[in-house]
Amino acid sequence: MKNLKGLATGIGSLPHKDIEAALDLIFKYLPHIPFWPQLPKRDIREGMIVQFSENLPCLKVSRDGLFFSTLQDKEKELEIFYERIIAGDVDYFKISQDFASGLHKFYQRLENSSSSDIEFIKCQITGPFTFAASVKDELGGALLHNPVFMQVTLKGLMMKALWQIELFKEFNKKIIMFVDEPYLGCFGSAYTPINREEVVEGLRELTEAIKSADVLLGVHCCGNTDWSIFTEIDTIDIINFDAFGFLDRLVLYADNLKRFLKRGGILCWGIVPTQEFTDKETADLLIKKINDGIGILAKKGIDRGLLSDRLLLSPSCGLGTLDIEKSAKIFKLLLDVSLSIRKTL
Repeated sequence: MKNLKGLATGIGSLPHKDIEAALDLIFKYLPHIPFWPQLPKRDIREGMIVQFSENLPCLKVSRDGLFFSTLQDKEKELEIFYERIIAGDVDYFKISQDFASGLHKFYQRLENSSSSDIEFIKCQITGPFTFAASVKDELGGALLHNPVFMQVTLKGLMMKALWQIELFKEFNKKIIMFVDEPYLGCFGSAYTPINREEVVEGLRELTEAIKSADVLLGVHCCGNTDWSIFTEIDTIDIINFDAFGFLDRLVLYADNLKRFLKRGGILCWGIVPTQEFTDKETADLLIKKINDGIGILAKKGIDRGLLSDRLLLSPSCGLGTLDIEKSAKIFKLLLDVSLSIRKTL
């Protein structure tokens, strides 16, 4: 595997409406692991839930977002859906330009520019638990609690990921596929009425299918969660966590992380804050935070060399709700941290 140490990437969303300006920002500050941007301010269809809903049965889009509709024949829609799944028809599950202008323009940018600096291409899907918790079925319950449509969610998102992998493989770069699960940031509270076994089983089913396409597979969670869930699923290669806000919680799982890193796992440190970002953060401050975190984990028995070599960087979360000026500052600071880490660690 290429040397990962200190390389930086983004989470997904940006605040731009101008697609080319968003891509300029990505390729300027994240030249080694660029990603396609989600642009929710540009169109409601580019929000992280709606964006992955095309051709999933009974899901329709209105001005207010995504909703469940049984105006059509539900059984017929399910039949068509599973026919396409069984046939392995990834093109049926494509993400169209109307739903992901950033993805298609990103593809064109890669076609028309030198890719000599690019070491990985990062893509993403919304995680199944975040997706299913955000849509209510015809009885008013979240799809999360509807066994039929929870399976639809898992299978549909799997195909959305495989379609992206198929699309970008022509560039001959290793692909990193992130599964974004902010919903699991509340795992264990009354607001996330799902059990650990369900989460592990669902993520394992999803990631086994995606991992078979020979990608690096990451899970992003921007809150606190039970991090052992991700460490025990062998198909997960990267854990992306909010290192600025929740490092003290992650280190509690040192034994799990030790096993994860020994089997080849990678930690992606979400070191630059997003919602909490101010002009007071500096590269030195954030590098110290990373070094302190490595020191704590090393004292808990994790090899310092593994921690340094298997270290990626990112913002703590997506930037879609911020303003353009702040997003540029965050990416610049991220690049500064990345350059320094690669020289010193």
